[in-house]
Amino acid sequence: MSSEATSALTAARLTIPEYAMALAHVASLRSEDPFRKVGAVAIDFDNRVIGTAYNGLAPGYNATPDFWADRDARRKYMLHAEVNLCSLFTRGNVKLVACTTKPCTSCMQMLCAYGVKEVYFRDDYPESEADAIAARYGIPLMQLAGYPQVIPAVQSAAAS
Repeated sequence: MSSEATSALTAARLTIPEYAMALAHVASLRSEDPFRKVGAVAIDFDNRVIGTAYNGLAPGYNATPDFWADRDARRKYMLHAEVNLCSLFTRGNVKLVACTTKPCTSCMQMLCAYGVKEVYFRDDYPESEADAIAARYGIPLMQLAGYPQVIPAVQSAAAS
């Protein structure tokens, strides 16, 4: 590979929040919810992935196909991606969490309780009070507007 191609690849390197968001997107693909697929990722203070999670039903529960037909009826049974994610770490071990959707009010409260230092999200969730909660606790809550497109950048750099 030429030095120009190597420089282009280095310039295209994802930031840690972008990396986390890309992983959160992949995690969301595992969600069984046909209406809203949410993924989340926890990164520690050494920028290592602690875990990935997605929204869905409790482990081991297999819903019948008709369960998914009524969104309002099933909502109370769905475990949010952030809830599933927090089950993978202990308080104070996480630097940042990236979620494909802005955390709901109770999930943002939980992330604060677990001592998460930064929260990133891709898609807005206007019904959430996450902004006010994050501001109260001094936790940056930032939107990463675009999903990081890694493959096209690598392919075009390699083609140069």
